[in-house]
Amino acid sequence: MSMNKTADNALAYIDSFLTAEEIAASDLRVALIGELIRAREERGITQKQLEEMSGIAQPVIARVERGTTSPSIATVSKLLAPLGKKLVIAPL
Repeated sequence: MSMNKTADNALAYIDSFLTAEEIAASDLRVALIGELIRAREERGITQKQLEEMSGIAQPVIARVERGTTSPSIATVSKLLAPLGKKLVIAPL
């Protein structure tokens, strides 16, 4: 069994215990973290440099990027601004 197939099976198993709302929230969180990391890396900015630019401590940035903490909207906004990004609410 390929690694992707194994991962897909694991995700399907986990998803069977979650509500549609929980899955949507998780997907949003993963997308947000992914965009944050991508934007930082595309600009060649280290977490330490982002700390200096955003005022958010590097250990907090690391926890956000690992997904081990749920940052507030204010924290996310402070991290995105120096990366030339902002949160936007758009119609589905």
